[in-house]
Amino acid sequence: MKRTKAPLLEAVFEHTATMMSEALERGTLAWPLPAPPLIDPDFPPLMPNAPADVTTSALSLLQADRGTFERHLDEVVDLVVPHRMSLSDDPYEVHGRWLAKRVEDIAGRIVYRLTTAWLAQALDREAPNTDRWWLAVGLLNGLAQSAYGQAVHEGYHLLESIALAQRPGTWHTQPDVGPQHMGWNPHAVVPRTTEVEAHTAGTEAAAWVLTRLEQGDIDRRLLLIRWVQLLLERPALIEPLGLIDILLRRAADPEPEVAANVCTCLARLVERDAERGLEVIHCLHAREELPVRRGLADVLTRLFRRVTTNAIPLLHDMMADEDESVLAAASATMHDLRFLDQDHWVETMMKALDHPVPVVRRNVVIGLRDYISARPEDEVGLLPKAWSDGDEVVRTRLRELLLRMDEVDPEHLARVWERVSEGRDLLFDAIDARRPGRADAWRAWLASEGPMPEALVAEPVAPAPSDGEAANLPNLDEALDVLDDDLGFLD
Repeated sequence: MKRTKAPLLEAVFEHTATMMSEALERGTLAWPLPAPPLIDPDFPPLMPNAPADVTTSALSLLQADRGTFERHLDEVVDLVVPHRMSLSDDPYEVHGRWLAKRVEDIAGRIVYRLTTAWLAQALDREAPNTDRWWLAVGLLNGLAQSAYGQAVHEGYHLLESIALAQRPGTWHTQPDVGPQHMGWNPHAVVPRTTEVEAHTAGTEAAAWVLTRLEQGDIDRRLLLIRWVQLLLERPALIEPLGLIDILLRRAADPEPEVAANVCTCLARLVERDAERGLEVIHCLHAREELPVRRGLADVLTRLFRRVTTNAIPLLHDMMADEDESVLAAASATMHDLRFLDQDHWVETMMKALDHPVPVVRRNVVIGLRDYISARPEDEVGLLPKAWSDGDEVVRTRLRELLLRMDEVDPEHLARVWERVSEGRDLLFDAIDARRPGRADAWRAWLASEGPMPEALVAEPVAPAPSDGEAANLPNLDEALDVLDDDLGFLD
């Protein structure tokens, strides 16, 4: 062993042993531990007699296998040291003082690596080591203490491995095989099934861990929400782990911060189960805490695309909120109404222009281009009303639209002029700055002393396919026959 490495090795080993002991003491408070998912019938599992036995076994393994610990230390040091100009430098010598200040961080990474290694041995389908199972599941429960850092991603990977009863560190799904792979079959049926399969005993053990988090303090419940958010990407695990029930309970959590974090799961939850997802949304919407209202407003635009008309009452309630952050998010989302009911959308924008909070009126400008495309006649007078608002930000954003209207459609701009009596000079100055003399032509027309200025450029029109092109397209049955017989994509 190098002399420069020995001091750091001993310091990290002591911190690792201490951290592991504390984590196991916390993780084994809920006794008994869950049964291992995989069992060798020739070697039935022996349940530890007491929590202290688990801690003693883990520390004994750590002390006995110093070679594995030293290997983990080298890997972690290579991972955390700053960028080195020369790869031949000894990190313990060059960065020894820097590493000495980060002993706790290094020890924490090593504990997670040991937990992963022990869980991999416990979930080895050829020869599962049930003795390592008690250590791994106890450490996972004890290390899950914060909603950031390693506990989120590494902890989730361990939990998912338990639910699937597959070794951590391996791919739980197989990617689609393409022509660049040796195992590609050009006659395979497309699409292929790549979903994971839940393991009965594994999901029971994973549910035990989730229950421990749900019964913990606020930090553990926040971590629970982060894990559930990731688990929603695995449809096969939603029902076995009871994720929707967890979100329903946490939506009524006494801590507003926990309930606010549930909002980050709503979009994916509604995709998986629309009925129960709406139940969670209504539970959150009934709460009056500011963090929950803000969290729900932040995801409102994603809810509009998934629950459609069921999100309209949420929008109206948020538009009547007192918090400016909620108003800003809701008023920016009101333009999603154009996909559901254009009349309701226009009515909402007209009401927003009368709102006392400036940010609500300014967000109306976001949808003005879509409004002009959908309602070029502007029967309700939305553009004149927005221009007469007097807010400099609203007029600055609206000025760009009116200048473009002057170029492509002067008749529509003329209708705006007829309804606007104040603030004309601001637009005249902008028109005159771009094209000297054109503002005088508009003044002459307003005074009935000249013709209306003509359009400067033609408004672009989207090309439409000709009848001949559409007639040449094959029908669905013919296209499938080509794929099957000529190209060989289907069996």
